[in-house]
Amino acid sequence: MSLSHVVLASGRSVELTQVRMESTYAGMLEGYPCKPVNDMKTRGLRRRAEQAFPALPVHLVPPVLAYPDRTGGAFGPVEVLPSVLCIGVFRSTAVDPGLDPVLHRSVLVVGWFQDTAVVPSGEDADPGLRGIDWDALARDDEL
Repeated sequence: MSLSHVVLASGRSVELTQVRMESTYAGMLEGYPCKPVNDMKTRGLRRRAEQAFPALPVHLVPPVLAYPDRTGGAFGPVEVLPSVLCIGVFRSTAVDPGLDPVLHRSVLVVGWFQDTAVVPSGEDADPGLRGIDWDALARDDEL
């Protein structure tokens, strides 16, 4: 059973079967959101997805950054990631049309950032998430 279905920009429907969400800046005790911190958060999201699902392909959706204050401090201007980081396992029909559709599905683990703690669904999902090139990134697996 899937948690939701997302319609990609290509028209392909993918089902979300697992999702993990947490606050992007949880545990940040000092400093401020800036490029070095965000680069660390982004690399960490990818690494966590790869560690959680080592047998599956992983893709990281490039985050959309906000720059609410150009002054900043020692580490440069304030640069803010969306407030929720997510790791999701998505499945769809096989990419290879020659595979038996009853026996094969494609799979992709995706890491992304979004503004709210809402499970992505339909055509209202984050545009970066909907823009995934599924055929190039997902892997076909036998059930």
